[in-house]
Amino acid sequence: MSSIKKLAGQTVWYGASSIFARLLNYLLTPYLTYAFKKTPDYGEMILVYSLIPFLYSLILFGFETAFFRFMQKKEFEKDVYHTTTTSLIISTSIITVLTILFNHQIASFIGIEKHPEYITISAFIIAFDALSTIPFAKLRLENRPKKFALIRVSGILLNIALTFFFLSVCPKLFKQHPNSILLFIYSAGFGVGYVLIANLAQSFFQVIALSKELLHFRWKLNTGLWKHIVVYSLPLTIAGFAGVVNETFDRIMLKKWIPLTGDAATIQVGIYGACYKLSILISLSVQAFRMGAEPFYFKQSAQENAPKVYARVMKFFVITITVMFLVVALFLNVWKELIQDPRMWEGLKVVPILLFANMFLGIYINLSIWYRLSHKTTPGAIITLIGAAITLIINYVFIPYYSYMACAWATFLCYGTMMVISYCWGQKAYRIPYATKKLVAYLVIVALLYFLHHFIIGLWKNNWFSIALGTIFTAAYVLFVLRIEKREFQKLPYIGRLLGPVST
Repeated sequence: MSSIKKLAGQTVWYGASSIFARLLNYLLTPYLTYAFKKTPDYGEMILVYSLIPFLYSLILFGFETAFFRFMQKKEFEKDVYHTTTTSLIISTSIITVLTILFNHQIASFIGIEKHPEYITISAFIIAFDALSTIPFAKLRLENRPKKFALIRVSGILLNIALTFFFLSVCPKLFKQHPNSILLFIYSAGFGVGYVLIANLAQSFFQVIALSKELLHFRWKLNTGLWKHIVVYSLPLTIAGFAGVVNETFDRIMLKKWIPLTGDAATIQVGIYGACYKLSILISLSVQAFRMGAEPFYFKQSAQENAPKVYARVMKFFVITITVMFLVVALFLNVWKELIQDPRMWEGLKVVPILLFANMFLGIYINLSIWYRLSHKTTPGAIITLIGAAITLIINYVFIPYYSYMACAWATFLCYGTMMVISYCWGQKAYRIPYATKKLVAYLVIVALLYFLHHFIIGLWKNNWFSIALGTIFTAAYVLFVLRIEKREFQKLPYIGRLLGPVST
């Protein structure tokens, strides 16, 4: 269990910083839904942030995962950091210039043709984020979580502070002191642009904070190593690009294919985007796990008991995300208050669907270790392309009839299919003794608890009753799992002490 404890520690440090950072950023959701109330601005912001991951995945080219992989090879160890960083700087420069040159065309494609400047700002955000990727990965590999966490959280705090300054402080100053020097970069009506500028400041701050790591690299491109990295990373890039289609492209498709025009379509995008964010706890769990697991899995692969460790990790992961599903799904009446525009509450029906979809995604990421370790990343690209095809087809056919509900079900079916394919394929290529029946049972149980809760509160619509019932169901599930998995939990620190010594 020591390896599990190590992963847990890494996940807590890297994951906690990422979770805290994203939670801080998530605090902007009620603020921004209020600030952009009764305008299409929130929808425009969602569209811009749906584009950014596409360009980021194109620049990154799977080099982050390749960095972890090739740092384990003694013959390449000394050159991996220099080669990946040099290559990223070159690709970042090229794609940033092209994005700026074609900003009008890109803005028109995603439905914000009036604001090509948003694309220009986004190009620089992506560039700075890309430059900090390998230095951040280096911190993770070297087990330096404190610096990692400090930079991530400080950047988010800067982002929040600047967003509040531009959207709340500046308008008041403009009314009271229109000639204030603080307003030299302020223009009323720029709205979403200031959210992007705050994000740009965060990204630039991260690069400065990582300057020691960045300056540590040498302009060196080991062509032999680079070719190996590209061969390894190309399928990951295809998978990453297709993955972005699954994760964010539905907002752009919604804007294009919904039978509405102009601001009415953009507002629908905003409703879906705001409600999508209520699945944040599952997404944060997946992100936290990913941050700690990627370097851990590669290091663990040399151990004889690696498959058993991976199976055990999967069990704890599924238990965690099923509890979080209940915490969100059974308390939607509480979580909805984070959306400060009540008109957006009409989209809350997508939340349980998206929660389950994100659980499938997390399980898929956990399962994907079989092809990442094998140095054959093509299966990942194939599986993700299948998912992307499902996303595109379902959205294309059903968005005109069912609006953002089609997007939610497309996400559910996409990730569910990817999870099943990866499991079946992976068990043939690299067998891991997952407790499959038990894990499926946990997923089914939380789904049944949700439907039972939904049915009962439908008979008596009372917020306090809904919260009380949700609390009872969640506590019952936790106690049930603790009883079933008592021996496993007894081996863990802290929790094990509460459950008593391991029985023999």
